[in-house]
Amino acid sequence: MNDAVGLTKLFFLLLVTLPFPHIISIAARSTAAPFNVTAATFTESYSPLFSKFNIHTSPDDKSVHLHLNRLSGSGIISSDYYSHGFFSASVKMPPHHTAGIVVAFYTSNVDTFERNHDELDIEFLGNVKGKPWRFQTNAYGNGSVSRGREERYRLWFDPTANSHRYSILWTPQNIIFYVDTIPIREIRRCAAMRGDYPSKPMSVYATIWDASSWATNGGREKVDYQYEPFVAEFTDLVLNGCIVDPSDQVPSSDCADATAELMSKEYAALSPMGRRSMKWFREKYMYYSYCYDVVRYPVPPPECVIVESEKEMFRSTGRLREKMKFGPHHRHSRGSGRRRRRGVVAAV
Repeated sequence: MNDAVGLTKLFFLLLVTLPFPHIISIAARSTAAPFNVTAATFTESYSPLFSKFNIHTSPDDKSVHLHLNRLSGSGIISSDYYSHGFFSASVKMPPHHTAGIVVAFYTSNVDTFERNHDELDIEFLGNVKGKPWRFQTNAYGNGSVSRGREERYRLWFDPTANSHRYSILWTPQNIIFYVDTIPIREIRRCAAMRGDYPSKPMSVYATIWDASSWATNGGREKVDYQYEPFVAEFTDLVLNGCIVDPSDQVPSSDCADATAELMSKEYAALSPMGRRSMKWFREKYMYYSYCYDVVRYPVPPPECVIVESEKEMFRSTGRLREKMKFGPHHRHSRGSGRRRRRGVVAAV
């Protein structure tokens, strides 16, 4: 019996013996086995993007520390472009007071397609010490930045205590964002999305930077440099996709087999257990979704699947109703802010 099959049977056994949150906790601690992926070294997979002096690799080259200080943030970029793939890293967030700091793991091709780029984001939005961490996911296709597809969530664990795996699956048919082994969001391609579905080759990025103007509590909480340097540790670097030249006008037929293999993986589709895990996460920890923001989108974008149990959580602005607050440390910010990053403007 292989590890993945054994773990699946264990989950179903736990399903009938333990409350669901306990199952989620156990699954989150078993991050590598179900994905069955191979990590690469930093030198094999990435190169400095900016502020090389703030990028520090481990002696074995298997992890990289990205620093933010008064001089600059820092970032890395994959050495290649990929036509679809599974991209993953285990990340340990900087401790203490990290308000105003964004740590991001994302795919993009903005450097090649400046006016019509594609992008898939996981962004951590800084943290006031003692309060739950918040993060967001987003997707752009063909420069569709005016039609942001962001969702925002809270984490159920302390991301500064240990490393946790964050993953992006991108296939011609669907996109899945994972936290550890838990799927938190799926976007399924439909014909009505047209060019809004990311389709051009992308690189993979990891960055840390000062976003005091918008990231935490609408920009009211700024970076406090008395705690510098702020260090985000990235390990278990996984780049599993078909390497391509982004300048090719015709998609390479060489990627057909690689894409078929990618889509055959267990993590490329949601099992019944995966859907239950995602439902648990979204109903408990999602606090904004563009799909339920009828003020912004009177008609939901075509890929939105309206789930009644989610819909009843939100106001017409896509934000939680007051009665759905998570606790005394989970406060909603009133109003909205704007932010600009890499030429991209998105509502928060």
